[in-house]
Amino acid sequence: MMTFLPSTTIILTYTLACIVLFVTPGPDMSLMLAKTLSGGRRQGFAALVGTTAGCCVQTMLAALGVSALLAASVTAFTILKIVGALYLMWLAFEAIRHGSALSVDAKRPAKPMPLWRTALVGVGINLTNPKVVLFFVTFLPQFVEASDPHASAKLWFLGLYFVVVATPLSIALVLAADRVVGALKRRPRVMRVIDYGFASLFGAFALKMLTVQGR
Repeated sequence: MMTFLPSTTIILTYTLACIVLFVTPGPDMSLMLAKTLSGGRRQGFAALVGTTAGCCVQTMLAALGVSALLAASVTAFTILKIVGALYLMWLAFEAIRHGSALSVDAKRPAKPMPLWRTALVGVGINLTNPKVVLFFVTFLPQFVEASDPHASAKLWFLGLYFVVVATPLSIALVLAADRVVGALKRRPRVMRVIDYGFASLFGAFALKMLTVQGR
């Protein structure tokens, strides 16, 4: 029996959360789109490799840190979940208040950057974005019960699962870069729908978590 697998309901809910998080524009998406438009799909895929590698490191560090906290103290883990719920509510508020950011510089450089350097840029952008690791440190615990004897394994699974979900979406993003940028920039309403979807989903997670802890 694979004890590291969460319930089907948790997996489905988490998958939806991962998709909403992915489609909300941020530094990783901006880099992939910009590199694709300025240097072609090879540059876009190089950026994808870099941001994905960075995301793997970030999610695993988050899962490792939360797992260590759980092993040290169930009470501390529970406090982290409450803090995480409050953080998710703040993210929901910020999404509605300020909206999503998409910065794409599609100017073609005089000389294309080597693919390995583009990949390194992707790693650097992802790893130097503290919001990513902060998000996962507070986000992953929402899908695991502190009393679950297999909580640590499930945290590792969920961390990797996000990368599995995001990778094919990233590939599709690079392949359709010109259309994606056009749609997002010509249709600000699409951006607002994404913002409200992000806010609604994570606001619901936060309220559910606070309600459970309050019992």
